[in-house]
Amino acid sequence: MSPNPISLAIAALLAGFGLLLIALANLVVPGALLIIVAIIVLAALRLARQWEQAVVLRAGKFLAVKGPGLFGIVPILDNIAAQIDTRLRTTQFLAEQTLTKDTVPVDVDAIIFWMVTDVRRAALEVADYSEAISWAAQTSLREMIGAADLAMLLSNRKAVDEELRQTIDAKTEEWGIVVKSVEIRDVTIPVALQDAMSREAQAERERHARVILGAAEAEIAHSFAEAARTYTDSPIALHLRGMNMLYESVKERGSTIIVPSSAVDSMNLGGIAGFTSLAKTGEGNPRGEPAKPADC
Repeated sequence: MSPNPISLAIAALLAGFGLLLIALANLVVPGALLIIVAIIVLAALRLARQWEQAVVLRAGKFLAVKGPGLFGIVPILDNIAAQIDTRLRTTQFLAEQTLTKDTVPVDVDAIIFWMVTDVRRAALEVADYSEAISWAAQTSLREMIGAADLAMLLSNRKAVDEELRQTIDAKTEEWGIVVKSVEIRDVTIPVALQDAMSREAQAERERHARVILGAAEAEIAHSFAEAARTYTDSPIALHLRGMNMLYESVKERGSTIIVPSSAVDSMNLGGIAGFTSLAKTGEGNPRGEPAKPADC
């Protein structure tokens, strides 16, 4: 661990003052003592930043966890075994060509969010905790893929993420590491299987559309049957419906409708047609002059 700027500044100040005493005042002993103190300060005063903690060993045995901030050690006797970053960290891990429970080869890309909560155990229980958590995450991902179906991996990501987080956290807990979350970013399946799944989804949508269309046709037929029974039991309702249809046909200007004589007789539309003709004649003669008889 290299000296920090604060210890360097203090050591430089003490050493400079000692050299001045020796050179200007010929005070060799006090000057030498100041230089020795500067060397001791340079070796003993250490600094850990806000997100760091240092594991201090004394004669090879664990002494304490120091930091953050300034702290001192005994030179030669003490040494800093590790300076641990306690911030949230991320590690990407992959599982390539791994078979699912239903024997489908998949490539899974995931990322893990973790942090060191026990600095002592992270420094003393495992040689390289960053590499260890990467391998633990990768093996856990492969185990999870082998125990899950492809449909579960594709459709239930949140449950898979939580299950994977719990599995990895159980392995890293003894190292003083807590897994905050695991997120599967991508699941890649073979191209041939993608095409087959696409055709299957398209067939399912077509089947669903045909079911909806059949249900609509049945509902329309049922409505028509109900209307037919109503018209059979009530001829007046049928006549009113015919009158409404005729009105909708001739209400726009310039429209022409040809009604068969049989329909006129059966629905008694002769009088209605006459009234309609008179109404249209009245619209064309706003002054109220008597209409001229039409030539036969």
